[in-house]
Amino acid sequence: MSSTASSSKTDDAETLRRHRILSSHLYYDVPPSKVPLIYSPSYDIAFFGIEKLHPFDSSKWGRICRFLTKEGITDQKHLVEPVEATKDDLLVVHSESYLKSLNSSLNVSMIVEVPPVAMLPNCLVQKKVLHPFHKQVGGTILAAKLAKERGWAINVGGGFHHCSSEKGGGFCVYADISLCIHFAFVRLNISRVMIIDLDAHQGNGHEMDFSDDRRVFILDMYNPGIYPLDFEARRYIDLGVEVKSGTATDEYLTKLDHALEVAEKKFDPDFIVYNAGTDILDGDPLGRLKISPDGIASRDEKVFRFARERNIPLIMLTSGGYMKSSAKVIADSIVNLANKSLIDMKS
Repeated sequence: MSSTASSSKTDDAETLRRHRILSSHLYYDVPPSKVPLIYSPSYDIAFFGIEKLHPFDSSKWGRICRFLTKEGITDQKHLVEPVEATKDDLLVVHSESYLKSLNSSLNVSMIVEVPPVAMLPNCLVQKKVLHPFHKQVGGTILAAKLAKERGWAINVGGGFHHCSSEKGGGFCVYADISLCIHFAFVRLNISRVMIIDLDAHQGNGHEMDFSDDRRVFILDMYNPGIYPLDFEARRYIDLGVEVKSGTATDEYLTKLDHALEVAEKKFDPDFIVYNAGTDILDGDPLGRLKISPDGIASRDEKVFRFARERNIPLIMLTSGGYMKSSAKVIADSIVNLANKSLIDMKS
């Protein structure tokens, strides 16, 4: 193919992407009575107990909100309900062939790492497994609009950082981070995005998607000895900080302070996507790090303070976390952010 033809094809793809974004209904006006905390009961995944075969707690999103309600921080009527992402929305990043591959229950079972899903009729898989992900994708995308308007937003779900445009994996079916950023470029007049990925696992999905996009700067602080071991994607990390198995709280937070200092010198973002996985928690069987619950609250506080002091809108996604205690740790961290006046939970 000639360079002219290739350039024309790229232009056509960008025009179609822009059209899909501008035609989407995922952005809508949220009334001031709502706080920028996004959740739907549809987030929680339950299909005959099979979901319990994966270490991920697929009911953690609802439990986070129940903890927040119990603490008196917010209640269901003040939360923001997202719109479900449609096929056209997903095509902003994903290919037709990738989305078609999800019509195979076997393929979905490999992505979510629950083998019995392969035995279920695909119509059931679409309803019980993929529908919750559609909702969470809608939540991540809407979070960017809310953050631009109010300074911050938290999607109680999302953060599927192992999924790229052409490949899912690690319980990540759709590339919500990539989708969110592309929507923000077109709809929010945003031009420079920093991804701060502090999940224990390397965020190989968004790294592949933005491998040649200088508008996106990726700070990824991850355990190099665990999944996904994606050495190609590591080439596209702008600032990589390796935290090996057994790293404890003080060392972790010191490394984070230094990473944020370096990131500020290297890149001047007008938007931050914060992937706040709690699989760094001490005892997490997959993250293999030793960060205390208070350490996670301090971590989140540092990132929110970094954004607040520079007046940069920020969204937080809850991402990975493979212990039942994760939901309470996340809720406690959100309470801490409110107590430190880094977020305003009053409607």
